[in-house]
Amino acid sequence: MKRLLATAVLAVVLAAGTAQAQTSVKIGVLSDMSSLYSDIAGPGSVAAAKMAIADFTAKNPGIKVELISGDHQNKADIGSQLANQWYDVDKVDLIIDTPNSGVALAVSQITSTKNKLFIVSGAAASDLTGPKCNANTIHWTYDTWMLANGTGKALVKTGGDTWFFLTADYAFGHALERDTAAAVEKNGGKVLGKVRHPLNTNDFSSFLLQAQTSKAKVIGLANAGGDTINAIKAGAEFGIVKGGQKFAGLLVFASDVNALGLQTAQGLTLTETWYWDANETNRAWTKRWQAERGAAGKFPTMVQAGVYSGITHYLKAVTALKSGADGKAVVAKMKDTPTDDPLFGKGTVRADGRKIHDAYLFEVKAPSESKYPGDFYKLRATIPAAEAFRPLKEGGCSLVGS
Repeated sequence: MKRLLATAVLAVVLAAGTAQAQTSVKIGVLSDMSSLYSDIAGPGSVAAAKMAIADFTAKNPGIKVELISGDHQNKADIGSQLANQWYDVDKVDLIIDTPNSGVALAVSQITSTKNKLFIVSGAAASDLTGPKCNANTIHWTYDTWMLANGTGKALVKTGGDTWFFLTADYAFGHALERDTAAAVEKNGGKVLGKVRHPLNTNDFSSFLLQAQTSKAKVIGLANAGGDTINAIKAGAEFGIVKGGQKFAGLLVFASDVNALGLQTAQGLTLTETWYWDANETNRAWTKRWQAERGAAGKFPTMVQAGVYSGITHYLKAVTALKSGADGKAVVAKMKDTPTDDPLFGKGTVRADGRKIHDAYLFEVKAPSESKYPGDFYKLRATIPAAEAFRPLKEGGCSLVGS
């Protein structure tokens, strides 16, 4: 009897020890939940995060993941307050998403100071892996250099050699304008002028008038989300395209094309790293995302796919380390481990924190070419991973050896 009792007690102790040994992490999706970037990321990014966690924990029951979310309202101070609270009070280990480069740059620095981890899927500024890089931040899905050297280079090569920029007046817009202007000029084009508009602008009349007056062949939209949609809609009323000028959507998402409709968006050239209708795997994932999101008529963006992909790789690293407490250690493991997930396939995370994968140059179909809802793009070119992003030694990141 004593022997049986001792065995039972030992079993309880071992079970308790196993339970205590379970790895636990907490993830915060910091996004725009209600404004001009909410369709790009927002609730759709939360849905993607839930899917990534469910898929990973189903195969790895030894890890427990808690998910929270918050709205940064496109304000760096609010984003910073949330990040500090999440790290200090709520014990969040990873912040992910964060469309709005101004907010992302602020959160990146806070993350570094507190030795946590930040995966940027929503923001674009290439400075995040350039002069503003740090050992706690990974830039996952896309960036302004990629967009500039995809769309900008392609349009110059096909005759769009004079440009005028309509630029969102904050960190993202400035970076996208800078990187695209450099790509245009490097490939023999010329920038005739630019005008900057406030974030979340409703009336683009005066800005478009300046663009028309410039006679530039290409009007580069260095903005995103609701600003891009409003600019293109107003451009149609102004007869921009009918007048012989062409819009370059320097950052256009499937959600934007869905909102604009093919009649208005047709002919737009754009660069993305993931498209919902590219293959059967993406289409199957999209059906699950639509069910999780509760939005059958919406289509996921590359930002939301990047949230799924980034969390998947993060959880692999945490599982290998059996801890998510040391942000730098987790990032180092993520860099050492090749990436591989259903949506982006195989890739790597470079020393500067830049996630590397293929990019794709698309053109928006005319209504007559589209066969079903969401059939938005025709592929013009695949940009190999080695060419899609800025060369490692050209970014000015302090993590990169000379």
